[in-house]
Amino acid sequence: MNNPKVEVDLAEILQEIKSDQKEILKKMSDVKDDISDLKVELTEVKGEIKTLDEKLSGQITTLDTKVEQLDKRIANQEFINRSVLIGLILAFVGSVVSMFSSV
Repeated sequence: MNNPKVEVDLAEILQEIKSDQKEILKKMSDVKDDISDLKVELTEVKGEIKTLDEKLSGQITTLDTKVEQLDKRIANQEFINRSVLIGLILAFVGSVVSMFSSV
C-alpha cells in the first residue's frame, strides 16, 4: 500500500495569511476611524448639552424672579382686599350703630 503524498506549497499559505492579515488590519483601522468620529461627535453633543444647560439655568433664574415678583403682587393685593373688606364692615357697623343710636 502506498501512502498518498500531500504536497502543500507553504508560500501560498503564507500569502493567504498575509492577505487575510491585511484585510483584518484594514477593518481594524476602519473601526478605529469610526471610534474617532464618534468621539468627535460625542464631544460636540456634550458642548451642545452644556450650552443648553446654561440657557435653561438662565431661564429658570428668570422664571424664579418673575414668580417671586408675582408672589409679592398677590400678597399686596390680598392686603388691599382685606383692608377694603374691613373698611366696608366698619362702615356697615358704623351705619347700624348710628341708626340705633339716633332712635
